[in-house]
Amino acid sequence: MSIIRYLLIAFVILALLPASVSADIVVIVNPANKIESLSKRQVVDLYMGRKSHFPNGTRPLRFDQPSNSNLRAVFYYQLTQMSLPSINAYWARLVFTGRASAPLALASDDEMLEVVEKNQHAIGYIDKKYLNDRVKVIFELNLNQ
Repeated sequence: MSIIRYLLIAFVILALLPASVSADIVVIVNPANKIESLSKRQVVDLYMGRKSHFPNGTRPLRFDQPSNSNLRAVFYYQLTQMSLPSINAYWARLVFTGRASAPLALASDDEMLEVVEKNQHAIGYIDKKYLNDRVKVIFELNLNQ
């Protein structure tokens, strides 16, 4: 893929950013999870399959937004500077070679909240405007800076 195409994809994502995600994105876990916070690098490592455990040694159940969601595109772009098609190709290679399992995509922020609330080892991300007191924030992507 040419550099012009990558730049065009990045431009489209950035152009849609204010319209599609007006708030911050928060990475959430169950309140019973012992993890209090993660660095950006740790979130990238978990969501890109580079690490299979939280820093405390427990194995996370990683959950993703729907494959066609703007929130998912913005989340990965802000973390990795990669477009969603590039992320999907990356995961296809990892899954095909058996090196990692991709995070399970859920249908909505509501489903993400429900799954994380019910599972101590779950990790996911949502638009901050949907945050409630039944989950714990361990990382925040500030999009309005």
